[in-house]
Amino acid sequence: MFHKVLVANRGEIAIRVFRTLREMGIASVAVYSEVDRDALFVKHADEAYLIGPGPATESYLKVDTIIETARRAGADAIHPGYGFLAENSGFARACADAGITFIGPPADAIDAMGSKIGSRELMHAAGVPIVPGVREEVPDVAAARPIADEIGYPVAVKASAGGGGKGFRVALTPDQLEDAFEGARRESEKFFADSAVYLERYLPDPRHVEIQILADAHGNAIALGERDCSVQRRHQKLVEESPSPVVSPGLRERMFAAAVTAAKSVGYRSAGTLEFLVSGEEFFFLEMNTRIQVEHTVTEMTCGVDLIREMVNIAAGEPMSLTQDDVSPRGHAIECRINAEDASNIFLPTPGPITAYREPSGPGVRVDSGVQAGSVVADIYDPMIAKLIVWDVDRETARRRMIRALREYVIEGTTTLIPFHLWLLEQQDFIDGGACHAQLAAMAESPTPLAPVEPLGGAAPEAEEAPELVARSLSAEVNGKRFDVTLHLDPATFGVGGGGKKKRTKRDPHQSVGAAGGDTVTSPMQGTVFKLQVADGQVVAEGEVLVIVEAMKMENEVMAHQAGVVKVIHVAEGDAVTAGQALVDVVAE
Repeated sequence: MFHKVLVANRGEIAIRVFRTLREMGIASVAVYSEVDRDALFVKHADEAYLIGPGPATESYLKVDTIIETARRAGADAIHPGYGFLAENSGFARACADAGITFIGPPADAIDAMGSKIGSRELMHAAGVPIVPGVREEVPDVAAARPIADEIGYPVAVKASAGGGGKGFRVALTPDQLEDAFEGARRESEKFFADSAVYLERYLPDPRHVEIQILADAHGNAIALGERDCSVQRRHQKLVEESPSPVVSPGLRERMFAAAVTAAKSVGYRSAGTLEFLVSGEEFFFLEMNTRIQVEHTVTEMTCGVDLIREMVNIAAGEPMSLTQDDVSPRGHAIECRINAEDASNIFLPTPGPITAYREPSGPGVRVDSGVQAGSVVADIYDPMIAKLIVWDVDRETARRRMIRALREYVIEGTTTLIPFHLWLLEQQDFIDGGACHAQLAAMAESPTPLAPVEPLGGAAPEAEEAPELVARSLSAEVNGKRFDVTLHLDPATFGVGGGGKKKRTKRDPHQSVGAAGGDTVTSPMQGTVFKLQVADGQVVAEGEVLVIVEAMKMENEVMAHQAGVVKVIHVAEGDAVTAGQALVDVVAE
């Protein structure tokens, strides 16, 4: 077994892995960027090392730096979490070259399933159903048109290297194909450095159901149940549950068999997820995620399995601890992603400090988080603050437990999706097992007021805001390694007690950010100008996209509030902007 494991990730997933490592008696190592110096996950590891500036390309994505840090720390294995380098076959090979075990699948399996085009071909050959469409790259719009005509509209344009909704666009009609094609290519190039796209039939209202699998180096592969991830916004998952409310026993059995076949066909080893689109009793292969999933928690709650522990054991060459006959899911689990987003204002990101924080608890409640009071949600990383998971004996009681837990959850200082989740869980469509596609589409297109949440038990306890303290902790970096030090001080001598409580500033958790005043269109958020869609003097219609602002890994379209002429463009592509900053002046004719 491993002596020390470095976790090449941040936030809640890093803490999640550290906890299992501690239970297994394995020392843990954190790596962190300059932005994450004071992040909670850094304090959960036995050792921590600075690896670079805030941008992920200069820190969490620097393979050489992470490998060298692992060597320096004496780590004999690396767990990549999800995102960042988790599905990077080059990173897996670099670990092997350095004599460090990669806690994940073989690099060849990552390659095989990392390309959506290539994996579709592999699954077709293995007899796993795939969505009708092409199985090779489509080079340009001219080549795409006859293919789209043959498939039939609507068609989906998808990045071969895509994931998480990135590089995915839909053309409902032929006149939308060019925008969809170029948008998918542009996004894919930006996020994955790969502009290859392909076309397939767009299923307008399928369920998104995925199968969790485990496979070891001894020829064993099993399926551990399905998760329904159909509640999504802009192809980003919001709520996941297990089991799916729409999967019949017969369909489940066939999907399990297909998932195991898929894993064995590529020599898979570790935890992984096969994602399928389900329509009635039909299912089609969508993609394979060759890593642990954000929503792995609901499978753990229903199956009683620590998937991170299984990953570590499998990477160490041990057989998995259970067989298919041992898998017997019980009850129902639901996960809500608690993102720093304002659902009442078209899900705009809301980075900033968390001034007060209190997690829910009680029977069947689990919180995987990476924050505390005083944490800052950075605008350069994913907006997820935490995951709230509940379990109960059936779906309805789990739904009611989730509502109770959400009402106990206190997060102040930044707007979150808690009000949205409370609204969603009371929708009759969701109660009936639906995915609320129509309701979510409406919210994503225009501001939708949500009722304020009155937390159970009142506001966050004053204890969060500190009674008199006599101890002070500080962190120091020596040659890039972090050391935590606690100083015990006399308040009377050093003036550190204060004798009072800090005052916090409350922010309306439902206020909108960004606006258009007069002729000036302003940025609705802090971010970076990714693309200017208009030129000086151009005539624009109301609702036409003027600027695309990137914030927290999402592209946000800023549109004209009135018809008119572009008179002044205040920003350039690549500029950093703040909420309320002037972008473009549109003067009515």
